[in-house]
Amino acid sequence: MSNPTTGQSPSPKQICLFDTDNDRSLLDQLFSESKLYTQSKDYKDLLDFVVRLRNFAPFNAMLLQVQKPGLSYAASARDWYDRFGRRPKDGARPLLILMPFGPVSLVYDVLDTEGRPLPEDVSSFSANGNISEEHIQSFKDKLLTKNIEWFLLDRGDNSAGSICVVQSPHGDQEETKYRIYVNRNHNPVVQFGTLAHELGHLFLGHLGKDRNLKIRDRCLIRRSLQEFEAESVAYIVCKRNGVELKSQTYLSGYLEADTSMKDLDVYQIMKAAGHVETLLDL
Repeated sequence: MSNPTTGQSPSPKQICLFDTDNDRSLLDQLFSESKLYTQSKDYKDLLDFVVRLRNFAPFNAMLLQVQKPGLSYAASARDWYDRFGRRPKDGARPLLILMPFGPVSLVYDVLDTEGRPLPEDVSSFSANGNISEEHIQSFKDKLLTKNIEWFLLDRGDNSAGSICVVQSPHGDQEETKYRIYVNRNHNPVVQFGTLAHELGHLFLGHLGKDRNLKIRDRCLIRRSLQEFEAESVAYIVCKRNGVELKSQTYLSGYLEADTSMKDLDVYQIMKAAGHVETLLDL
């Protein structure tokens, strides 16, 4: 699938829109008030995003990333219909980009459109299975019993979710509290895969020690290995419960890129998968 665009090619005239002191001041204000790029990793993600969206002018690509982090494809309503047989969903929120000699143009994220099916490889996270909204709601309730809060984010297709510690214990009687962030624009099956992956990080000890959950600290292993382990947990949990993910492709790519498995703790992966199934009552 070719990358959808707004039907406008980047133009040198567009760059001139951002050359005045006022424009630069607005850009500085955008960065300072949004507080989106205070960490070097976030800034690197922004650069990678601008590189990936080659059919948008760099400034417009940055605007899209600020408005909807994780966006993968965007186009005007007309382009979606003419080129792909799709249209914005009812109530879909348009995204703004700047145009030469004009105020703004409206574009829509692929997740905010419906109509003719798109090729499966267009989706960054695809999954098939019988997971419904009712299942997801039941999982949310079970998470709360372990001090894990479910929080929905409005993100593009390239962003599935994350997990973090929101409150660390300050005494023997207190428990660690966590929050799982999930892309609200993904369907329940993909959200289940995200949930399994993020819980994998928790039970693998990637967030540190948890005395009450009997999790030992393994947060110092390298990030790429953490992701491989968590995706291994997601692969096991999903396959055992009738959900097909893209994990097999992801895992194969990791093995080809990093064939050293000496740091892999298979015991911890199997144990974590069991904890995820127990917690979700699968």
